[in-house]
Amino acid sequence: MPGTCTLALDAMGGDHGPAVVIPGAALSLERHAQTRFMFFGDAARIEAELDKHPALKAQSSVVHTSTAISMDDKPSQALRRGKGSSMWLALEAVQKGQAQAAISAGNTGALMAIARLVLRPMTDIERPAIAAIWPTVKRSCIVLDVGANIGASARQLADFALMGAAMARALFHIERPSVALLNVGVEEIKGVEEVRQAHAWLKEMGAELPIDYRGFMEGHQIGEGHVDVVVVEGFAGNIALKTAEGTARQVGAYLKSAMMQSWLSRAGALLARGGFNVLRQKMDPRHSNGAPFLGLNGIAIKSHGGTDAIGFASAIDVGYEMAESGLVARLAADLDTFHGRLAAPGPQLSSG
Repeated sequence: MPGTCTLALDAMGGDHGPAVVIPGAALSLERHAQTRFMFFGDAARIEAELDKHPALKAQSSVVHTSTAISMDDKPSQALRRGKGSSMWLALEAVQKGQAQAAISAGNTGALMAIARLVLRPMTDIERPAIAAIWPTVKRSCIVLDVGANIGASARQLADFALMGAAMARALFHIERPSVALLNVGVEEIKGVEEVRQAHAWLKEMGAELPIDYRGFMEGHQIGEGHVDVVVVEGFAGNIALKTAEGTARQVGAYLKSAMMQSWLSRAGALLARGGFNVLRQKMDPRHSNGAPFLGLNGIAIKSHGGTDAIGFASAIDVGYEMAESGLVARLAADLDTFHGRLAAPGPQLSSG
C-alpha cells in the first residue's frame, strides 16, 4: 500500500474558492484514502466547508492567510504582492518538503511565475512546460507544451519529450511511453529547423532514453490515440488545445440539435441514451482536468479556474499520482542522460 502523501491546496484559487476545493478534496480522498491535505487561505471559509466533510477534516490542516492572488493579476504583480498568498504558501510547502505536490485553480500566469521562483527549474531546463491530458479514441494521451512558452528550441522540444514521458509513466503506468513530435507533415524534410533537429536527436538517442520515439505526426492524428505523448511548442499547442475544446462543444451542439429535430429523432435519442451517456462521459473535460508544470524541482498542478468539485478532484488525482511515482527524481535522471549526451566530447549527434 502506498505511504501517506501530503498535498498542498490553494483553497482560494479559481472562480469558487473553498466551495469547490474542499468538496473536490473529499472526492479525491475517497479514491486515495492515505492522502493528507494542507489548505491555504481564509481559515473561516475553509473550516466552514470542512465541517461538511468530517473524514476529510480529520486528515487536513489549515494555514490561514488573508492574501489571495486575483484571477486578473498579472504575473509581475503576483510576484511583487503575492508572497504570503494562498498560492505562494501552497507552493512553498512543496519547496520545504512539507507537501509532495501543490494544486491551484488560480491565475495561470501567476501560478507559473511563482512556481518558477519558489520551486526553481531543474538543472539545464531553460523553460518549464504545461502539459494537458488529451482524450483520444483509444486512451488519453499527454500533449505539451500547451501555453507556457511561445516558440521552442530543438533542445527544449527534446526536453518536453522527456517531461511528457515522465508524466505518462506516472499517470498511465507505461514504462516506455511512445512519443511523437507534432509537425506539418510526417516526412522528415517537413517542418521548421527546430522541430527537425529535435527529431534527429530523439531518433538517434532513442535507445538511450526511456521513450519509444515514433517520429512526426500531424494534428488530426492526436485524437486517434497513436502515441502516449505529443510534443509541440506552446503557441501551436495552446491553439490546438483550444480548437479541440471548441470542436467538442460544437459536435455536442450538433448532436443535441439533430436529436430534437422530430418526434422520431427524439425517440431514437431516448433509445440511444446509454450510448450518449458514455459519449458524454468521454467528452467531459472535468475528467481530464489537471495540467502539471513540468521541469520544476517540485510538482505544481493547474486546475481549470471554473471547474466544479469533480473537476478539481481530477486535478488532485493528477498531483497524487505524480507524487507517488517519484516523477521529479526520475525525470531529473532522464534529463541528465540527455544533456550529458549532448555535451559529451567525441563524435557529435546528427544536426538533422
